[in-house]
Amino acid sequence: MKKLALLTASLAVIATSAMAQTTTAPATRAQSTTTVGTAPAEAKFSTVAPGEMFSSKLKGLNVYNQQDESVGEISDLAIKNNQIDALILSVGGFLGMGEHYVAVSPASVSIAYDSKNNKWRATMNTTKEALKAAPEFKYPK
Repeated sequence: MKKLALLTASLAVIATSAMAQTTTAPATRAQSTTTVGTAPAEAKFSTVAPGEMFSSKLKGLNVYNQQDESVGEISDLAIKNNQIDALILSVGGFLGMGEHYVAVSPASVSIAYDSKNNKWRATMNTTKEALKAAPEFKYPK
């Protein structure tokens, strides 16, 4: 859960800085650089620990249930108010045929680093049948 919170915070910083448009005035020795425009605040920088989760590692990650069966794959993230609102799972189908998407709460998926196998692992308490029967998520046009 801590990793997911860090991922959410990272996405918020990225989304905020991507939407901000700024221009900087040329600086001289006697004057500091000023920022004008819609930037919400001065840029703040973070450090990233080696074990932190990245969205690039989430996409394509298989989701397993408690019986160690693959029940879906994380195909996208839905972001609302600079926070992860839902994980979009691809369920059912074979080689892209017959699959559909389901939006699930990030709180229902546990994501952890498996140091024994040197990879990330996502689990949730559900079955393939339950996800196939869930309301289908359709991307807005």
